[in-house]
Amino acid sequence: MSRIEFKQLCKRYAPGLPLTIKNADLVVENGEFCVFVGPSGCGKSTLLRMVAGLEDITSGELLFEGQRVNDMPPAQRGVAMVFQSYALYPHMTVAENMAFGLKVAGVDKATIAEKVKQAGEVLQLTPLLERLPKALSGGQRQRVAIGRAIVKEPRVFLFDEPLSNLDAALRAQTRLEIAKLHHDIGTASMIYVTHDQVEAMTLADKIVLLHTGKLIEERGSVAQIGTPMDLYHRPASLFVAEFIGSPKMNILPGKMLRSEPGLAEVEVAGQHFKVAVDARHVPPGSAISLGVRPENLHLGEQGEGAGLPVKVRHVERLGDVSLLYVDYQAPDARQVTVRVEGSVRPAPGTGVTLRLLPEHLHLFDSSGLACARTVELPT
Repeated sequence: MSRIEFKQLCKRYAPGLPLTIKNADLVVENGEFCVFVGPSGCGKSTLLRMVAGLEDITSGELLFEGQRVNDMPPAQRGVAMVFQSYALYPHMTVAENMAFGLKVAGVDKATIAEKVKQAGEVLQLTPLLERLPKALSGGQRQRVAIGRAIVKEPRVFLFDEPLSNLDAALRAQTRLEIAKLHHDIGTASMIYVTHDQVEAMTLADKIVLLHTGKLIEERGSVAQIGTPMDLYHRPASLFVAEFIGSPKMNILPGKMLRSEPGLAEVEVAGQHFKVAVDARHVPPGSAISLGVRPENLHLGEQGEGAGLPVKVRHVERLGDVSLLYVDYQAPDARQVTVRVEGSVRPAPGTGVTLRLLPEHLHLFDSSGLACARTVELPT
């Protein structure tokens, strides 16, 4: 087991270049499945490679169980890494590929055979142990790469976008197998890098969402740390709100009217809306952004919550649900996505009213930071 601490970790590839990683502060607990997620260029693979010892650390400290490992060689860290590319030896069988690292390390043959057998059983590779990689599917090859890591019995598993080369069906299947692997060998910590928020939401005990671009310089690399439901229901900023969730959260620009403890009133497109947040630090008249997830918008001329008149532009029918793309009139037309039951299918061009409930709305100030919610949501 290994508890991993990142203390003000920074990475700069060359003098004069901007920081790729800035002041990363976080902890991965023993046995925890932690997912690094973020858009391309946010430094998530760089952060993973720093844990592995494949990238130098510019400043800050990286600790394993309280021991500083900044300068420790990769071979001594007790980590095993699964890459995006399977990197299997084409002339070796599945068993030989899985055993190769142990063989190089001088482990005796009986121990190697037992560990390969156990890993094969865990990953359902036993019938394939004598096959060459060319006789395997993409998902099977990725499981061999994972098996090669398992036999090392590492303190930490590192996964660098391991599913990105697979088709959608194989990604879903292999994602379940990785989740089962974590359950079966829960003593090892796992750090998993992906740009796919579905992988992040379904696999993680803890998500670390990383900033990109100028936000790294302004606010540091880490945008928010928490459980998947924390980031979904309590985004700390506009960046988090728009990244987590598919379809993404609708953001409606407006201005602050007034606020009191636990409730704010804002104006959007000439309509007044109440929001269950504490926004007393936002002055009246200030620019704000109102956030609402597609599933929290309801159709109806009458009902709870304030109404927003809109016009349906397009309908996507997905079977059990439909996505409505609607416009409302502001200084310029704004598009909003509404998730409804599949049987609800208003024709394009139809005028409808959206109901917005205070407890389902999010409020962000002019700097893009979230106002504190005053209503409990699922964890």
